[in-house]
Amino acid sequence: MYLICLALLLLVAFLIALAGITRAGVWLIERRNPPIGAFADIDGARIHYVHVPAAGAGLPPVVFIHGASANLKDQMLPLRPLLEGRAELLFLDRPGFGWSERGDNETLATQADTVAALMDRLGIARAIIVGHSFGGAVTTAFARQHPQKTLGLVFLAPVSHPWPGGATAWYYKLTAVPVVGWLFSETIASAAGMLRIGNATACVFSPNNVPKGYIGKASIPLVLRPPAFRANARDVARLYGYVRAASPGYREIKAPTLVISGDRDKVVYATVHSVGLERDIPGAELVWVANLGHKPDWIAPDLVVGAIERAAGAPVDLQSMASVVESRIAGDAQGADRYPELKVPDAELAPG
Repeated sequence: MYLICLALLLLVAFLIALAGITRAGVWLIERRNPPIGAFADIDGARIHYVHVPAAGAGLPPVVFIHGASANLKDQMLPLRPLLEGRAELLFLDRPGFGWSERGDNETLATQADTVAALMDRLGIARAIIVGHSFGGAVTTAFARQHPQKTLGLVFLAPVSHPWPGGATAWYYKLTAVPVVGWLFSETIASAAGMLRIGNATACVFSPNNVPKGYIGKASIPLVLRPPAFRANARDVARLYGYVRAASPGYREIKAPTLVISGDRDKVVYATVHSVGLERDIPGAELVWVANLGHKPDWIAPDLVVGAIERAAGAPVDLQSMASVVESRIAGDAQGADRYPELKVPDAELAPG
């Protein structure tokens, strides 16, 4: 009995020490990555955003929805310089990410409603919606729930359809479990995440090169704070159920739609999600880019801007632009020997 009590005391002391390390890490992360935009209270959640007006813009407003583990900087840094002055821009931290509070935004549907409400608050009646990765799933929810606000859609390496097996990483599943997940996120997850963040980022970009200073510039460590880590885990854990239920309804989407995807994406099954969007959304165009990974926003921002222009009605030759990108990245081989290719049998594509 004595040994059992001693072991329990040591375990408690170890967890308290880890919690202290996590608190110190959170303080440092927040000190290094302060908010850069404004805040709006949307249905009880304080939402952090950057709004860039453009007087006399030649393009319609553009709203950006970032993916999992990210924040508004992930799209703003590469794309704002190419679009500022040409279009009114709205970048926001999805609820629970960056500096936005979670509130009641526990579903993709409510997150889409929050984006729409923020647009109303800023006087943006209609916009082209640009969604990357997990943000692509939120974008499908937005297009279906708010068609009157949807002028066009641009999907970047999106998640949108049921994938074979529906598997997600074990640490997301664990974190989504009540109590146990809270304890894990408050003690182990942050420190372990800091040790893995470089390798995980390299995998996301592979085979393309990670831009110099990307992790710090894009404030990626913000997701390692326990509340954000839990929000991210709950989102990912519920994603399969959402796309399984929602994907049959994509045929209802009428907005002009462009999908940009790489044939070397090592994060999502492009042959399930991107092919599925082209198949299911009437008139959607899929632009394949050879040797492109999961980050079109950073690796091919010129192509992304071309897709936005095309969604606005301009006669842009996206295939020619894709060829230029392919020439630029043809020699990229970062992580080729470390990160396996994602392949899925054609027979297991998402049902139409």
